[in-house]
Amino acid sequence: MVKVRFAPSPTGSLHLGGALTAVANRRFADEHGGALVLRIDDTDAARAVPGAEAGILRDLEWLGIEWDEGPVRQSARAARHVEAARGIGAVDAEGAVRFGRATLVRPDGRPTYQLASVVDDLDLGITHVIRGKDLLPSTALQVEIARALGAEPPEYVHHGLLVGDDGRKLSKRERAASVTGLRELGIPAEAVRAYLEELGLPRGDVRFDEARLRRLAVEALGALSDEELAARAGADQRFGPALRGARDLVEARETAGRLARRPEPAATASPETLRRFRELREGAPDDLDKETAKVIVRELKAVGGDLRALRLALTGAERGPELWAVLVALPREEALARAALPG
Repeated sequence: MVKVRFAPSPTGSLHLGGALTAVANRRFADEHGGALVLRIDDTDAARAVPGAEAGILRDLEWLGIEWDEGPVRQSARAARHVEAARGIGAVDAEGAVRFGRATLVRPDGRPTYQLASVVDDLDLGITHVIRGKDLLPSTALQVEIARALGAEPPEYVHHGLLVGDDGRKLSKRERAASVTGLRELGIPAEAVRAYLEELGLPRGDVRFDEARLRRLAVEALGALSDEELAARAGADQRFGPALRGARDLVEARETAGRLARRPEPAATASPETLRRFRELREGAPDDLDKETAKVIVRELKAVGGDLRALRLALTGAERGPELWAVLVALPREEALARAALPG
């Protein structure tokens, strides 16, 4: 059976390039009726960041990437790694175990990444190692270690990297370079997953296309129901229609926040419009549906109402969501309070 693994190190949040590898492994397993193992490569305790592992798991779950086995932590298998090293390596004067010019076990007894990775791949029955080409230099040594252990190594597949405009590996300092950063920017998970699926298993390096990702974000938000869109924005479900057109969830939350705040009372250029609106709104249900809200807007238009003046009274802004959606978002008493004439 085909078996692949995704093996992040808990040294920080999940990089977008790492997420590309995770998606590629999940897809390969699914296409071949195989399984995906999640392995945490935590052999280097000095570089581990507290909470990083939990964050990586959270990011994978957010992206909808499921694993069939694990998480398997390399740190829990140190004794097995050392046992394997002693079978093929020589102990030097410092107590380290070496294999040719490569160190398998450090003087303090900790196994190195090269050893632990090979031993775990063999013990877990990994058939294919799919990873970024930045790890290509490790492959020859890992193949040699596997064969010294008396096993046939997995098949190695190295994909191109996500790079910035300068052609270099996407910098971790860029907010959009990590899954957590993209979530903070309000990009929905569906858009990130769709972008990574589009990239597939690139043979060469790929320049990160944030504009494409943001187009996918707009499409993903547009596919949500009003209720789901409001929930993603942390708003009452009545706000859903007013959040249409938001380009990301940050913008949707900002729109919801502005609607939720009652503007400061101000003089109006069209008191007759506000009076007529109050008459119409008082005669309508507390919670408006789309059609009833549109009827109110049409009736105001029919009598020459100043819709700009009404929008200003209700939201404090001249532009924003469609007026009918604003009416749906505001309960009757709140809408009447905002449309009250000063004095």
